[in-house]
Amino acid sequence: MQQNPYISIVVPVHNEQETLEHLYQRLTTALDKLGKPYEIILTNDGSTDRTAMILQELHKRRPHQIRVIEFNGNFGQHMAIMAGFERVRGEIIITMDADLQNPPEEIYKLVQAMEAGHDVVNTHRLGRQDTLWRRMVSRWHNKIRAWMIPKIKMQDEGCMLRAYRRNVVDLMASTGEASTFIPALALQYASNPTEVGVAHESRHAGESSYGFYQLIRYNFDLVTGFSLFPLQVFTMVGVLISGLSFLFVVYLGVRRLMVGPEVEGVFTLFAVLFFLIGIVLLGMGVMGEYIGRIYQEVRKRPRFVVRHVLETQAADQHARQVDSVS
Repeated sequence: MQQNPYISIVVPVHNEQETLEHLYQRLTTALDKLGKPYEIILTNDGSTDRTAMILQELHKRRPHQIRVIEFNGNFGQHMAIMAGFERVRGEIIITMDADLQNPPEEIYKLVQAMEAGHDVVNTHRLGRQDTLWRRMVSRWHNKIRAWMIPKIKMQDEGCMLRAYRRNVVDLMASTGEASTFIPALALQYASNPTEVGVAHESRHAGESSYGFYQLIRYNFDLVTGFSLFPLQVFTMVGVLISGLSFLFVVYLGVRRLMVGPEVEGVFTLFAVLFFLIGIVLLGMGVMGEYIGRIYQEVRKRPRFVVRHVLETQAADQHARQVDSVS
């Protein structure tokens, strides 16, 4: 009888046809060296290249260890991970990207930290192999996030090579949130988190799915999902501007009585008006982000739709296909 896995690896995959074979070779080699039973869950997040065919071939090579979840569209990296979380069978769950920028050979560090008693193991990238622009953006974003959301303590939120205890994963999967940021959500449930440094490599092939717009959306999800800081800032700004506006009106009234009618300040008034309108529009945009998240939740639409799952059960040793939504 097939032994239950001790380690579950969850990997979201999107248009990674050029890296999957290398990922398979390096990941299985690294896990075999650990000498512990494991499973690898690969979620195909609506790939449009040959990714689906390659994943089927990898499943055939190791049907008891490799499981494949096929989405019927593109639902995003974090939903692909959530789909894996709903089906994991291991006690230690590790997430990683498929582009091999997270070396599989570093997984042992996370396993050691988990076996030392931690329930969440975050990581930070050592010797990061990204462009200067991405490193600069990441550095500033980490500083701003630490300032805006001090309760979320992580040095490098962009590294997806992380480990979680099974009970933490079950709690995250049960939330049913339409959009979330998994590393931050895990820290909400962790009782003994830690962080380790891991190596980083340049992307093996292909291009990153995170463009400029995706990075902006990613930051909005993080901030609006775990903090009221933007709303609180605009509350304070509104109070300050209201007070200054009242003083300005008093000043103009006194000046009218002392100097008389004048038109020299009309352009100043227009400048102040445009500034206030800009503040109002920006505040409405921030409120819209929060309201939009509420709207997504109350609609109760599926977070993702699974076309089928390729997996081999220990009892009958046959692959099955399952249509489901979540």
